[in-house]
Amino acid sequence: MHCTFALFLLFTATSPPLSLSFASASAPAPDRSFKPFPSRSAPQEFIEITHPLPSDYVAPFPTCTRALLSHSFADTINKPPFTTRYAPPSDCPGPWAHVILEFHATCKGEQYARIAGLWLGGCELLRTSTAEPSQSGIFWTVRKDVTRYSSLLARSKLKVTMMLENVVNDVYTGIYHVNCTLFFYNAGAVMVPSILSPRDFNSKLGPQSFKYFGTPADLIIPIADDGEKGHWFRIESASDLKFKKVKFPLNAYRVVLELYVSFHGNDEFWYSNPPDSYIESNNLPTDRGNGNFREVFVTIDRNFAASEFPLPVIYTGGINPLFWEPIVAIGAFNLPTYDMDLTPFLGRVLDGKKHEIGIGVNDAISYWLVNANLHIWLDHKAARVWARSSVYHYPKLSIDRGESFKLLDGRFEIKAKRKTKFAGWVKSSLGNLTTDVSRHYGLKSIIKFKNNGTYKLVHQKAKVTGRVQVRNEMLNLTAHVSVRRRCPLDVATATLPGSRKDRYLQRMNLSHLIRATSTGEFRSSLANHQVSTGWMKVKDHSVRSGKANTTQSFSYRDAFACYNRNVLVSNGKLVSDKPKPCVASF
Repeated sequence: MHCTFALFLLFTATSPPLSLSFASASAPAPDRSFKPFPSRSAPQEFIEITHPLPSDYVAPFPTCTRALLSHSFADTINKPPFTTRYAPPSDCPGPWAHVILEFHATCKGEQYARIAGLWLGGCELLRTSTAEPSQSGIFWTVRKDVTRYSSLLARSKLKVTMMLENVVNDVYTGIYHVNCTLFFYNAGAVMVPSILSPRDFNSKLGPQSFKYFGTPADLIIPIADDGEKGHWFRIESASDLKFKKVKFPLNAYRVVLELYVSFHGNDEFWYSNPPDSYIESNNLPTDRGNGNFREVFVTIDRNFAASEFPLPVIYTGGINPLFWEPIVAIGAFNLPTYDMDLTPFLGRVLDGKKHEIGIGVNDAISYWLVNANLHIWLDHKAARVWARSSVYHYPKLSIDRGESFKLLDGRFEIKAKRKTKFAGWVKSSLGNLTTDVSRHYGLKSIIKFKNNGTYKLVHQKAKVTGRVQVRNEMLNLTAHVSVRRRCPLDVATATLPGSRKDRYLQRMNLSHLIRATSTGEFRSSLANHQVSTGWMKVKDHSVRSGKANTTQSFSYRDAFACYNRNVLVSNGKLVSDKPKPCVASF
C-alpha cells in the first residue's frame, strides 16, 4: 500500500478540521469533507444536550430583555469582527438574580463548521462553533447563564464584539445569521433553588466557580488581544506565550481566572496526532504531529500559576460529520471554560504595579485560540488589603513517551501527571483567611496504527482532582470544595479503498464520557456519555453516502435538582428523546 493512501487515514480518520481564522479564502484544506444533503423540506434544528438553566423554572417571563446583536456573517474571512454598542437595561437595573444569554443562529446552503467568539468590553461571554448546514436550512439555540458577568453587564458604553470568519463564494454558499439576546431576572424570579447556574457549575466539566463566594465578582478584566481579529490570542507553538499586563486593585481579596480555549488547524485533533518521528520516517506530507499531549497553562510574571488538561471538543465536522446531526458533540455549541483560583498569588501582585498574566500551551502546534477573564472580588470596606503567598509547590511536569513502529504500523503511548499546591493568606474586613489550592491530574493516551496504517485507534484517559480550602486565623475550615473529573475518549477508524482512486470507505466508532463529582458545602454529580458508530463513502473529500447512529445519556444531580435525559439518533433523525424521572438528593 502506498503512503499516499495511508494519508487518508491520518487526515480523515480524525476528520475534517474546522475552517477558521487566517484560512485561505479561495479553497478549504484538502482534508475537509462535506456531509451529504438530507432529503427534507423544512429546516432542521440542531441541539447540544445539557441540563436546564435556573431561569427555566421561572414564571412566566424575564423581568426585561436586551438585544445584544443581530448580524449576518457572510464572506467575513480576514475581515475585522462585527462590533456594536452595549448599554444595560434601564427598565430593570441590577443586581439581578440571573442573566441568560441566548445565541440563535440559522444557515442554509453548503458550508463548513466555523468557530465564533462573543465578547463584551473585551471579556468573552461565549465560545461556540457552528453546525454544518443543508440546502433546506438549519437552526440552533445556545442558552448560557452569564450571571457571573453581572458587574460587566451593569456598565454602559461597552463594545460588543463577535468574530465568526466565514467563506462565501460559488461553492460555499452558507451565510450564518446570528441573533444574541440577554434575559434579565430580578431577585425572586427563580422559583427553584439550585446550583445549576454555570457561575457555580459547568455542564461539561462540573463545579467551576466555588459557592463560598456566591456573589459575582466586582470587577472583570480581560486577558485578551486588542480585538482587531477578535479578542482571542493565537498560539502557534509551545514557545508562544501570550500575555497582558494588569494592575490589581489594592483591595482585591479574591481572584479567579476563567480560561477560554479552542484548538484548530493542525492541532484540531491533537489527541490523535502521532509523533514527528512517525511522520518523517514514512515521508508523510502532513504537519499534524508533535504527539498527543497538550496542557494549557497560566503564568504570573513568567512564573507558573495554574494549568489545565483541555477537554477534547469535537466540532460538527469532526471524526464523521454524520455523527453530529441533529445532536452535536459534547461542548460543541458551548465550549467549556476552566476556572483557576489565583487567590494564593495576591501576595505577589498587590503592590500597585502592573503584572504580566500569560497563557501558553505545552506541546502546541498551529493553532490554538485562547483568552481569559480575570474575576476580582473587592473589599468595599477597605482601601487596601494585606496578603502574602505562603506555599508554592510546582514540581516539573512528569511525562513518559513511548513509541514503537515499523513503516506505517505502530504504537505510541504517553503518560503524564502534574501535582501542584499553592496557598496564601489575605487580611481584609472579612478577617484573615488562608486559601489553599491543590490540583492533580493524570493522563494516559495511546495511538495505534495497524493493517499498514489503515486502522487507527485512539484511547485517551484523563483524571483531574482539584481542591480549594479556606481557613480562618484559628485554622477552622470556613469553606471547601473538592472536584473530581474523568474524561475517557476512544476513537477507532478503519479506511478501505474505494472502487476508484479518488474514493474510499471509512468505518468509525467513538465513545466520549465526561464524569464529574464535587463534595463540600454543596454536593453534585454529572455524567455525560456519547457513543457513535457509522460509515461513510468519500469522494474528493466530500461524503457521498453513509449511515450513523449516536446515543447519548446525560445525568445531573445535586441536593436541589436533578435531570436525566437519554437520546438516540439514527441517520440524522432523532429516534428517541426520553427525559427520565429522578430524585434530587444524595
